[in-house]
Amino acid sequence: MASLILHIFFLLVIVATSQGSPPSYPPLQIHHLRPRLGSGGHHIPGVSCLSWRLAVETNNIIGWKTVPEECEDYVGHYMLGKQYREDSAAITVEAFTHAKTFKLGGDGKDIWVFDVDETTLSNLPYYAKHGFGAELYNSTAFNQWVFTGKALALPESLKLYRKLLSIGVKVVFLTGRSEDQRAVTSNNLHTAGYHIWEDLILKASSYSGKTAVFYKSSERAKLEKKGYRIIGNMGDQWSDLLGTSVGNRTFKLPDPMYYIS
Repeated sequence: MASLILHIFFLLVIVATSQGSPPSYPPLQIHHLRPRLGSGGHHIPGVSCLSWRLAVETNNIIGWKTVPEECEDYVGHYMLGKQYREDSAAITVEAFTHAKTFKLGGDGKDIWVFDVDETTLSNLPYYAKHGFGAELYNSTAFNQWVFTGKALALPESLKLYRKLLSIGVKVVFLTGRSEDQRAVTSNNLHTAGYHIWEDLILKASSYSGKTAVFYKSSERAKLEKKGYRIIGNMGDQWSDLLGTSVGNRTFKLPDPMYYIS
């Protein structure tokens, strides 16, 4: 792994209170970085890692296996710095604006589909130890991390989740995690602050060898057949949002650490 001197701290951010008497929620846990050379890391001659990230986020660079080695520091600084949270906030604010203007059916069938990893739960403690995607993905190591149940809530997504519930939108989690991870995923979501959901869908063994686009499209179609209306669909991967039965509107959260087809 390329030399990466990052100081990672876990901070407690207290949910700001406003007039009235808002519900009392547990503090949001986030990551904080003390940058080595500014919020964007150091300059890499001949390489624009910012441009690489833009191309990744707009799905113009596809099928990549690892973050370029020379961009490891850049991606680490982005993911742990304030820009990642500000980018996420811009998206979740727009998502709730959409949800508020959507006329709900009043029958409890309006749902919002959330992905889990890097959408509602953050695996940054794991990726900080594995090059922020510069190391080749190791499913054994990642699954060991998943089974610790220590993934943290993404603060902006948790805020959106709470706001959606407050206006009567139900939540469905649709994740690429496997069925044997159901208990730990459910407990992790609950511990992170996601206490209520309509359904938690994990990848069955019957989808082995199928793409994430096929799997998630199929499961969303099943929801629609049950009479649910998907008013919003949010994920960190384009494979969360492409395909069929994608919903009324999709929202892509930033994630330059890995690519799932």
